[in-house]
Amino acid sequence: MPRISFLLLRNLLALVSLCLAACLLPAGAAFANQADISVSFRHGDVEIDAQLPFELNAELRDAAERGVPLYFSVDLEVDRKRWWWFDATEIESRITWRVLYNALTRQWRVGTGDLSLPVAGLEDAMDVVRTIRGWPVAKLSDLSAGVRYEGRLRLRLDTSRLSRPFQINAFNSSAWTASSPWYEFSFKVPDTVAEGP
Repeated sequence: MPRISFLLLRNLLALVSLCLAACLLPAGAAFANQADISVSFRHGDVEIDAQLPFELNAELRDAAERGVPLYFSVDLEVDRKRWWWFDATEIESRITWRVLYNALTRQWRVGTGDLSLPVAGLEDAMDVVRTIRGWPVAKLSDLSAGVRYEGRLRLRLDTSRLSRPFQINAFNSSAWTASSPWYEFSFKVPDTVAEGP
């Protein structure tokens, strides 16, 4: 009889372990798809740091490797909640990156505006696009201390900057409408920061 109890207990523990593993896997997968967003206040500016999960599909990878320049935009919106009226949009900002492969020199470049830098490959270029550091999005003096601000951020393929044939292709193919979901965050401006220089 003790032998049967031992086997029963061992099987029960194995079943509980499997159930726990099954429950924890989706949570881990969901956590891996979350953005890491932080707000800091430096030199009189509101700055955003973020790590955004975003993967290219096979069609976009193929286009990039053939030398089609791809443009990726990070869109930011920050609202202030108002109980008596519609929410007030305090900040709207965007930063756009260009990823380009030159088939003649076999070199990848990534940049924003007139600035670009060489990178080892497409994945390195996408790491630059997905990682935001010290992005100044507003003047600290434009925000109120102690007020909670609700922000949202997303990363998307900016099809409006593609050449005309690819814009038509983007209209007809879901592969060219790549976008992350909106990632939400919130912050308050501390009184001590608001009173500083």
